[in-house]
Amino acid sequence: MAKRVFIIHGWGGYPDKGWLKWLNKELSKKGFNVYAPEMPDKENPRINDWVSYLGKIVGDIDKDTYFIGHSIGCQTIIRFLESQKCNAGGVIFVGGWITLKGLESKEEEEVANPWLNALINFNKVKNKSKKFIALFSDNDPYVPLENAKIFKDKLNAKIIIEKKKGHFIENVTKTIPVVLKELLKISK
Repeated sequence: MAKRVFIIHGWGGYPDKGWLKWLNKELSKKGFNVYAPEMPDKENPRINDWVSYLGKIVGDIDKDTYFIGHSIGCQTIIRFLESQKCNAGGVIFVGGWITLKGLESKEEEEVANPWLNALINFNKVKNKSKKFIALFSDNDPYVPLENAKIFKDKLNAKIIIEKKKGHFIENVTKTIPVVLKELLKISK
């Protein structure tokens, strides 16, 4: 059976642009079945809507199921895994966050607050895969680097810090070769 990869974009993001589109193409060439859905109401993402939508798309997970998330897509994957009975093959988080900075408006705070405040049972999540990788940028305007420590401590994630990649926005970042390389490694 072919390995499945689910690529989950971030808040206001696009599954068919920049590095997400590039990664989809590269993984497809390598024989993966890649799913990169457009998440519901992406300008106003809600936990229950995104997690249940992901659940409908994924169905049952197993050792041949992999996830790659960007920004709030990382939280969606974490919260989805928290409720699963089986284990995934691996997860890569790109610009994922548990804490945020730089929210510019009351509307942004209203969208972010439930994601920031709803508790996550990291012990449950940690047991849903043996392979977690978290990629951060040293100049991300929204994700403080303290998140690297959280992902390492809570999920035992391998941490990779890129130089000057901002928030890995798909309109700006066209490729992220390290994500492809790491997924190929963990899926062997």
